[in-house]
Amino acid sequence: MTGRLNSAQPYALGLFRIVIGLLFTCHGSQSLFGVLGGADGQGATVSAGAWPNWYAAVIELVGGALVLLGLGTRFAAFIASGAMAYAYFKVHQPQALWPVENGGEGAALYCWAMFLLIFTGSGALGLDQLFAKRQATSSDKTDRSKAPVAA
Repeated sequence: MTGRLNSAQPYALGLFRIVIGLLFTCHGSQSLFGVLGGADGQGATVSAGAWPNWYAAVIELVGGALVLLGLGTRFAAFIASGAMAYAYFKVHQPQALWPVENGGEGAALYCWAMFLLIFTGSGALGLDQLFAKRQATSSDKTDRSKAPVAA
């Protein structure tokens, strides 16, 4: 049983990354474009350049899309995790200590989910893996062409 679960781990991690990235992208789209109810539930958007809401929304949209695609996953997750930590400690935590009291569950969960992706990478089904395989294949061809030929 453990062996079977271990062999599926990259795919489970890839699906986790895709879902987190999609949800994070939707959150950014909601704030920037007013879709899915908008920033206030009525279709409103955040003002361009407004600190920190607009910048957070851009990080959510771009970072979420990169995580969703598995492209630069570790870097995008690092920036996204930091943004959510900032959101939690500056917006939610001053209202109350616990996330369930201050409405910061989403920020805390996104922060920790992205933090996990920093260390695990994209898993299966990501563009990072595709590019790594291509690079490994091309470096193998390059290494063989530089090898001395024995007579």
